[in-house]
Amino acid sequence: MTDPMQRQWIGDEQSLSTGVPALKAALARVGQPVFVVGDPRAPAVAQTGTLVWGDPINHVQSGAPLLGFAPPLLPRALGDAGFKDELGLRYAYVVGAMANGITSVEMVQAAGEAGMLGFFGTGGLSLEQVHTAIERLRPYRGAFPYGFNLIHSPHDPQLESAVVDLFLSKEIRLVEASAYLGLTLPLVYYRVAGIHQTPDGTIVCPNRVVAKVSRVEVAGKFFAPPPPKLLTELVRQGKISEHEARLAGHIPLAQEMTAEADSGGHTDNRPALTLLPTFLALRDAAMDQHRFSESLRVGLGGGIATPDAVAAAFAMGAAYVLTGSINQACVEADTSDAVREMLSQTQQADVIMAPAADMFEMGVKVQVLKRGTMFAMRAAKLYELYRTHDHYEQIPEATRMTIEKDLLRATFDQAWASTRHFFEQRDPSQIVHAESNPKHKMALVFRSYLGQSSLWAKTGEPSRRMDYQIWCGPAMGAFNAWSKDTFLEIGANRCVATVGLNLLYGAAGLLRCGWLRHQGVPVPAAAAVFRPLPVDRIEALLDG
Repeated sequence: MTDPMQRQWIGDEQSLSTGVPALKAALARVGQPVFVVGDPRAPAVAQTGTLVWGDPINHVQSGAPLLGFAPPLLPRALGDAGFKDELGLRYAYVVGAMANGITSVEMVQAAGEAGMLGFFGTGGLSLEQVHTAIERLRPYRGAFPYGFNLIHSPHDPQLESAVVDLFLSKEIRLVEASAYLGLTLPLVYYRVAGIHQTPDGTIVCPNRVVAKVSRVEVAGKFFAPPPPKLLTELVRQGKISEHEARLAGHIPLAQEMTAEADSGGHTDNRPALTLLPTFLALRDAAMDQHRFSESLRVGLGGGIATPDAVAAAFAMGAAYVLTGSINQACVEADTSDAVREMLSQTQQADVIMAPAADMFEMGVKVQVLKRGTMFAMRAAKLYELYRTHDHYEQIPEATRMTIEKDLLRATFDQAWASTRHFFEQRDPSQIVHAESNPKHKMALVFRSYLGQSSLWAKTGEPSRRMDYQIWCGPAMGAFNAWSKDTFLEIGANRCVATVGLNLLYGAAGLLRCGWLRHQGVPVPAAAAVFRPLPVDRIEALLDG
């Protein structure tokens, strides 16, 4: 009796080739199938032919034993199809927001024109700077999708509210909500503003939120309807109607959520291998509980820097992947050449956690570059002094002299005068609080050092090189190791779309290698290496 699991390949034997180079070449052409046939001790490979599964009695031509088969897998096929279709994307690839506009207008444009999704980095910028970015991107509305970052601002809620009002007035329909420890009224207002119901009963929510979260307890809030308490407050303020509030009870606050693993900037250093499955299970539980009419999706960010990481993310069920640290080294990033050079030399262990400027008093930390800068050590010292002293004058004189000489480069009073001037424009209530609370005054001055350190890095201020705050995760080191001795080792060649396409292309190839291995076909390591290639070379491989 014929084995029902028998597999055969029927095709032109002249098309067969053997050896590691042949297998490598076949795997590289991800738009064509791969047939591995013949003797397991000396298999041959073909990219045309017919696969016969089971009894080949109806085939007049006998074939060779088929050891393994990998179908075509183009980069555009990776990820959640609904996510790409709804947002108008070619690739399930997101260029995440990096604060201070480091994820720049130019980067968002480059990502969008390549069929990817970019979020402009609004964190740390003034309302005027955000408005300028909106106007610069306005001509591309309709040409490609893009969004803006909405960052949690616990110490500056007025700015968060003003940014939301600006987004709504300018009809910004897509935001990436990041660094949220809990839900805020401005965030909920953005999501539900304009919610309505069509004649057939469909609830339409014009504004879409992609949340970036690292904690399960926070993630659960995004995959649930907006809290009734906040909806009630919006009704009281006259921002939404009671009918709109009732409709909001049937939609998730965020339809997409990025599981943020060990990333640069705000992070809890979560392992991707445990975080993503946890969030996927949370997604399923939320759908069972709330019965949303639209699908909930989970992407993965943090550590996404090599084809292996991208392949693993999609293999685990990620709807999309999000990159951050590696984009900061790209030519479109609005940062200094000095920073790009430092990042190009980064290894995986060259990162460290440091106090965050925006959540300093809360003890929240961000991941930054350690190599070539003393920022993390100096920032940690300032936080420890803040934690253990009630006012600046309690700090030992020798320590105060060091702070003023090396960090503030001014007397404390001079530093406070500059800080006061900043908050006169930004949030005068902070001044009132500081003048009645010396500990808060100390915090604001220390925060001014932390805040300026990222700007010194961005502008490449040479006299402050040891104080550069450069947000960076271990992904940067992994990317440098992968790109070493290739054209992407050179900083001038690191374009965000080129990097993204290489990661997706390599991931498609590696997934096909995995399919063959799961069928018992040994894939030599040399055949499963996908190093960076110029875009035109990748496009040629996709075509043929």
